[in-house]
Formats: sequence, C-alpha cells, structure tokens
Amino acid sequence: MVRKFTASQTQLKPDTRYNSKLLSKFVNCLMYDGKKSIATRVVYDALDRIKEQLPEEDPLDVFVSAIENVKPAIEVRSRRVGGATYQVPTPVSPKRQQALSIRWILEAVRGRKGRPTDRSLADELLSAFRREGQAMNKRENVHRMAEANKAFSHFAW
Repeated sequence: MVRKFTASQTQLKPDTRYNSKLLSKFVNCLMYDGKKSIATRVVYDALDRIKEQLPEEDPLDVFVSAIENVKPAIEVRSRRVGGATYQVPTPVSPKRQQALSIRWILEAVRGRKGRPTDRSLADELLSAFRREGQAMNKRENVHRMAEANKAFSHFAW
C-alpha cells in the first residue's frame, strides 16, 4: 500500500507559545527518541533564561538573530578532478543555511557536558546573538576554509 501525504500532513506546525515555525523546527531537531515534550520544555526554559538575562530583548528575537548570525554564506565541498581532490567553495542555499546553523548550535550545546541542557542552550544562543561562541567559531572556520580555497572555485559545478 502506498501512502499519499497531503500538504497539511507534511507541513510543520508553529510552536504553541511563540507561534514560530523556526522554533518548532529547532525543537524537532533537539528532540531525542520522539520525546517532544521534553525538548519543548528545554527550549522554553532556555528562552525563559534568556528573558531573565536580557529583559529588554524579546527571547524569540534573540533566538532568531542567533540562528541568523550562525548561518554560513559559503561552504567547501570536495570535488575530484583527475587524481586530486579539491576543496571547492560553493554558496549555501537558504534551507541548508538554516539546517547547518541549527545543527552547529545543537552540537555546541551537546558538547558542553556537566550542566543542564536548557542552561547550555541559553548560553549558546546568547553567545551566538553576540556573535561569539562555539557555533560562531564553526561558521568562521568554514568561511576561512572557503576563503583559503577560493583559487579552486573554477572547479565548481
């Protein structure tokens, strides 16, 4: 039996508190073993912590700008030409930019051991908001690598 999905079944629903699809996607990426309620609580606790630390800022705006700051504009991809493999800089599509920024932030959060996830998520989001932190370092390294290999950009396809 082939199951057909309608557009409403595959579309992401916005989260309940902030009505944001980006936040809902972030919760889904954070989720382990289908435990969405735990992931949602962790994200909301982190946003509440951000609200305490920056009372003049809206936590959703801090979250969105943190994601925007981490988004890479360019990345390197391996391209085999002849017998050699070159790191070719290529532009990143908007959908992949968002996916990479979410992934890098969650990598940085999961890399901080020995503290609650909501606290490390709040710290990483605040760091990304200020353009610092592990996720921003990852982005800078990717941009630096692309800059160093721009001589091979004519191999792009």
